[in-house]
Amino acid sequence: MKRSQLITLAAGGLGAGAAITGLAKALADVRTKRAMRVWRMTVRNTSRFVATKVRGVGTPAERRAELDAQFAIRSAEDVARELGNMKGVLMKVGQLVSYIAEGLPDEAQQALAALQADAEPMAPTLAAHVVTKELGAPPERSFARWTDLPVAAASVGQVHRAYTLDGQDVAVKVQYPGIDEAIDADLDSAEVFYGMFSVLALHGLDPKGFVDELRARMREELDYVHELANQQEFARYYAGHPWIRIPAGIPELSTARVLTTEWVDGMAWEQFLTAAAPATKQRAAEVIWRFAQHSVHRLRAFNGDPHPGNYRFHHDGSVTFLDFGLVKRWAPGEWERLEPSLDAIVVHRDPERLVRAMEHAGFLRSGHGLPAGAVYDYVSSPYLPYLLDEFTFTRAWMRDTLATIFDLAGPHADVIARLNMPASFVILDRVVWGVSAIMGKLEATGPWRAMLLEYRTGTGSVTELGAAEAHWLSSKSH
Repeated sequence: MKRSQLITLAAGGLGAGAAITGLAKALADVRTKRAMRVWRMTVRNTSRFVATKVRGVGTPAERRAELDAQFAIRSAEDVARELGNMKGVLMKVGQLVSYIAEGLPDEAQQALAALQADAEPMAPTLAAHVVTKELGAPPERSFARWTDLPVAAASVGQVHRAYTLDGQDVAVKVQYPGIDEAIDADLDSAEVFYGMFSVLALHGLDPKGFVDELRARMREELDYVHELANQQEFARYYAGHPWIRIPAGIPELSTARVLTTEWVDGMAWEQFLTAAAPATKQRAAEVIWRFAQHSVHRLRAFNGDPHPGNYRFHHDGSVTFLDFGLVKRWAPGEWERLEPSLDAIVVHRDPERLVRAMEHAGFLRSGHGLPAGAVYDYVSSPYLPYLLDEFTFTRAWMRDTLATIFDLAGPHADVIARLNMPASFVILDRVVWGVSAIMGKLEATGPWRAMLLEYRTGTGSVTELGAAEAHWLSSKSH
């Protein structure tokens, strides 16, 4: 029985109090069941992979490519079906893969894209019980108007639309009961899961740094008081910004398991892709890019979950950013250890400087013996948009760059074998890939090198949006 079905059955048949009791008893089995589901999914797809390769031996290249595509599609459908019901870390990582894995066939990407949409919600009675427990009164008394059915359901909680007692239109995020247990199970089985995805799409992925960093960040994401503080910090900082929008939080209706914020209308990702004019897409792409860069370089705190389900798009090209549960802040000295590597690639374009910086940051051990040119060729490949005067992000570029990064048997094999990923770089790396993937789907064109130098060296703005941001930042400092 699916976990969501178990919750629905308990809530509908026994009432909220009995539902919670029944759920508590069931959670002891959920951890084991989730681990078994991941294990079975891994075995299924590993066996499918082996069978596909055996069938491809001795067959023409075209037939082998067809077999590989069939394997990717079937595996992606399997992953989407399983993770869409499991929520937690596994669903979140599946969402990440769904929008960066451009090397997969379109059918496989469409299957994984289901993870960006709504997950199965919990029963209305159970959601109401959480609200009652957290706010001290049922939804009908805590709010002037409450919508039983959620407008969105994701990896940690689901969102209901409501109106406060003074008439404000709000979004209320309600955390799934027992999700902390589920996330513990996910983190325990994360190495198995990443190993499975290395077969599916992300070849050679070393899970250790991801597991360590995600464990810390996901603990924070479970605490909506922490998320509210994050959102209020970003809302205060970006107040009055010309095209970045952050909904206001409502502390008096928020707790560790319920988060209430200002309601924002806008287009969801798929609607925006279909309906927006090309010029609006270009503007929104630059907004998303600048929000990430400004947060990393100037605010020094950034949203580590850049998947398009967390955005609402507007007809003027402005973007509202939602969900601040996973925020990375630079500890003292942390960014200072990482930024020389970025500057060596983009600002100086200097292989020798890059190797020295990477050794200092922990990307390479001393005595690695790698030629500086080989290291630069490999490490700079995701940063090609910032090495040219103008560049157009495309899905094809994203696909080819991912293929280069994860080609363990290719020309960069020696570099890959010696590289390490410091834990402090994990979330930033996720943002780099996530934003690049969004740019590729929007086919964003621009002078990205000059734009990045605005943040790295303080050079003047080169776009209309850059000038508007510079004016806002100047007015903010007065």
